[in-house]
Amino acid sequence: MLIIDIIRTLEAQAHPSLQESYDNAGLLTGSGNWECKGILCTLDATEAVIMEAKSRGCNLVVAHHPIIFSGLKQINGKNYVEKTVIAAIKLDIAIYAIHTNLDNVIHGVNDRIADRLGLINRQILAPKAGLLKKLYTFVPLAQAPQVREALHKAGAGHIGEYSEVSFNGEGTGMFKGSANTTPFVGEPGKVHEEKEVKIEVILPAYLQSAVLKALIEAHPYEEVAYDFVSLTNENQTVGTGLLGQLPEALDETGFLHMLKTGFGLEIVRHTPFLGKKLQKIAICGGSGSFLTGKAIAAGADAYVTADIKYHEFFDANDRILLADIGHWESEQFTTELLIEILQAKFPTFAVLKSGIKTNPVNYFLG
Repeated sequence: MLIIDIIRTLEAQAHPSLQESYDNAGLLTGSGNWECKGILCTLDATEAVIMEAKSRGCNLVVAHHPIIFSGLKQINGKNYVEKTVIAAIKLDIAIYAIHTNLDNVIHGVNDRIADRLGLINRQILAPKAGLLKKLYTFVPLAQAPQVREALHKAGAGHIGEYSEVSFNGEGTGMFKGSANTTPFVGEPGKVHEEKEVKIEVILPAYLQSAVLKALIEAHPYEEVAYDFVSLTNENQTVGTGLLGQLPEALDETGFLHMLKTGFGLEIVRHTPFLGKKLQKIAICGGSGSFLTGKAIAAGADAYVTADIKYHEFFDANDRILLADIGHWESEQFTTELLIEILQAKFPTFAVLKSGIKTNPVNYFLG
């Protein structure tokens, strides 16, 4: 099995096009054409993790955080990034990062946080727009089922929890082929009328090439009529943050105790208590203070995230309980998510969890 096979599995879960503009997810060192000997999953690809991968017989490290965010002008080992890259290159270790693209899918990083809190009725807090397209095509009545099936297999026709979604309208198609054609129906040089179905399906924009290929291969006509249209609709399964509900409301102290227990926390930074029950909860793994306004607008009683700065706590405006549980702490269960994604596809392959705690933040409680 090649490393590219592993990458395709990960990108089927969270396509690179879904990452934020500042991000650098993807294959950072190594080659997709290398044979994969073993996979080590981690939150951060540090030099120690690279050495661990080597000692455990793995030549692919799958990390949540990219070790390289901006361009490297020198690689001489003066900082932890350069040391990690040098070690990976010297030891032939490939590093693949799946970062904000995994944050931005509904069954990604935030879903794991929601699991720890037992949230129900989950939805994306801030869905992204402009990521969807609609395909229109025209197919003879008898061949419409095979074309629809091909489009669905290529990933078109999925809306939220629904699959194989399409709109179909019957009508009459008219055409005349030249003497150089060999039409599927009709005769060259003569106008032909054919009962057809207009098929409409929605698809993620990044699947356009794959869906078009499937359409051309399944369609019976020599010249296939189709059109892709960009939609402004929000994609309800892609975006930042997550919103859900606790099965039963908790008071603020009880909720913070649940955070400490569920995430193994030593400390929780939070805004003043408002003296109310909490049930509607917003969450965002990692640095999520930019979503405080969205959480308030969504009617959340509490917002759980990390890396909130001093003045950003004031943004609660006595309308919501903000809880900062720490960056590493909020995303610590992402490693298990990566392992589950890979083991589901490669159940007999070596997919290992790093034993190194990469959290650079420590707390002195003495």
